Amino acid sequence: MALVGLAVAIALAAALAAHLLRSERERHEVVEAERARLSDQLITAEQEERRRLALFLHDVPVQAMSGIALMLDGVADAIERGANEDAAQVLKMALERQRQTIRELRDLSFALEPVVLRDQGFAPAVQALADQIALSHRIQVDLDVTAGEALAERAQVALYQIIREAVDQAVRRGPPTRISVRVGSVDGGGVETVIVDDSPGERRRRSFDAIDERARTLQGTVTVETSPDGEGTAVRVTLPPYTAHR
Repeated sequence: MALVGLAVAIALAAALAAHLLRSERERHEVVEAERARLSDQLITAEQEERRRLALFLHDVPVQAMSGIALMLDGVADAIERGANEDAAQVLKMALERQRQTIRELRDLSFALEPVVLRDQGFAPAVQALADQIALSHRIQVDLDVTAGEALAERAQVALYQIIREAVDQAVRRGPPTRISVRVGSVDGGGVETVIVDDSPGERRRRSFDAIDERARTLQGTVTVETSPDGEGTAVRVTLPPYTAHR
């Protein structure tokens, strides 16, 4: 009987070991599948970002520089004809177009990775953005974003871009008279960002696709809430702890 009991115990132990091995293998396969999915998702988001950047460069600065070149050709032609006044007028227009293009490229560089975010941190970068919006559009911008300083660098960059996109959308819809941005912790160690404005609500969900894409690169979720009277929108972005802080 003792030998039978031992044999049964050995068989049970072997079955348990096989089960644990199978469970570990299945868990590993799930982890690898999730990792591959996240990698594909990140690649897709990066490709979309490159596509938007390429379209902007083609449609704005490249076209502007082509126009400037044509203007300078006109200046050279006017000088050859002795039409100095015409040359001076066209040259003045070309200089203004060049300055505008420089401003657009500077804004693009700031949007991609603002120097203040890299050199001073998340809160100063969002404050600089808020100051720019407030000055340009006479909008009151309330901030509570100190919690963003504890985020990982990648999360800070993505969250900054999300805030910028949400604020830009609010300005295009309204403009609003007031915008508030709050970054705080949620249960479980995640991070929640809420951007609220009093612009007329946007009914088209596709308007928030860019925000969705950026949030998905960090496994975040986005909800958009419009006030019952349609006068105001709240964009809520939640990042899980394993992407917000790693």
